[in-house]
Amino acid sequence: MVVDESISTALNRIAENQEEMNDILKQILGHYNSVVPVMKRNADRVEEVQTDNRGALDKMYDTVFNN
Repeated sequence: MVVDESISTALNRIAENQEEMNDILKQILGHYNSVVPVMKRNADRVEEVQTDNRGALDKMYDTVFNN
């Protein structure tokens, strides 16, 4: 089968673009995996502080006497 040169060029460009997009998606995933766990941890801490309105001494006593 004879493939026209312009079709071959277009297919090669599509393949190269796909590889570039995969690299970009890997970078986005790496960033996501490094940022989201920290954001989740911080959100959990904020929620805990908002729901636990005991004083610092009460929390300290709970830690000392309940462990």
